[in-house]
Amino acid sequence: MTKILGIGNALTDVLVHIPDEKLLRELQLEKAAMSHVDEQKMHRVHETIQPFSPQRATGGSAANTIHALAVLGIPVGFVGSVGDDETGRFFASSQQRRGIDTRLHVKEGALSGVATTLITPDGERTFATFLGAATSIQVDDLECRRDEILHVEGYLVQDHDLMEEVLRRAKAAGMLVSYDLASWNIVKNDRTFVHHLVEDYADMVFANEEEAAAFSGQDDPRVALSQLAGLTQIAVVKVGKRGAYGQCGAQVAFVPGLDRKAVDTTAAGDFFAAGFLYGYVHGDSLEASLDTGNRLAGEVIQVMGTQLSEERIRAAVGGESGLLGRG
Repeated sequence: MTKILGIGNALTDVLVHIPDEKLLRELQLEKAAMSHVDEQKMHRVHETIQPFSPQRATGGSAANTIHALAVLGIPVGFVGSVGDDETGRFFASSQQRRGIDTRLHVKEGALSGVATTLITPDGERTFATFLGAATSIQVDDLECRRDEILHVEGYLVQDHDLMEEVLRRAKAAGMLVSYDLASWNIVKNDRTFVHHLVEDYADMVFANEEEAAAFSGQDDPRVALSQLAGLTQIAVVKVGKRGAYGQCGAQVAFVPGLDRKAVDTTAAGDFFAAGFLYGYVHGDSLEASLDTGNRLAGEVIQVMGTQLSEERIRAAVGGESGLLGRG
């Protein structure tokens, strides 16, 4: 079976429900966006949220996708970087327990990356991300093999040289590149470079409605989808609880969302990508792959963070066998 290798920020999530948006304003965090913070601000955020009983779990966009795929029995690996600290050891051991081919560079004297996720009552999440050692990814840890899939998170775009070299190596080796745009503000702030990455390297691209609009300048997700599909083989635009659009060449599909109560939308896009990629490697149709993505996303939003049970992950794609009706 096709192996899927993820590369991204190795982050540990600190997740907390907050009572309202006032706290976001006090911490100068833009709602529903990902903001990079330094070590000092990370500590300030953690002190502020302590009364609301935060929880800890492994995170990182590509790592979340790889985790779900590992549970579903897909051969997977992950490339990232952590510090030589308890947080880094927690991340590494969590991956290894799931059978992931873990290729983590350990940066001496650095703190591991932490993504603090503040969840408002509407289920929306706002990230205060301290990257720390996560930015020290070593390109040589990336073993590119023909016909494998490389799943790349757009959060890496802050390092242009790294992203360019990773994608260049992958394409030169004959890998299929799956690229998640990650966050609307990242796309907006670096649109020219992101456009270049999608056009010149990506075979498959995932975007939510806001990211697609930031990329294309079009508010209509169907128009944005068409623009993305003109640059890559497969384009997906997720429209939240309404569902998801997909396009491959002239073929366009839409699958409506599921009626699920959102407790926390953290990792919804990551689990959607896992479901879609699961369908893709099994030869499912575009519509069936979108449906599997919707199902996995619909499960993870019902729990806090990314700690969805293995039973629920498998059940979301068709039971313990992990088999869907193909079509």
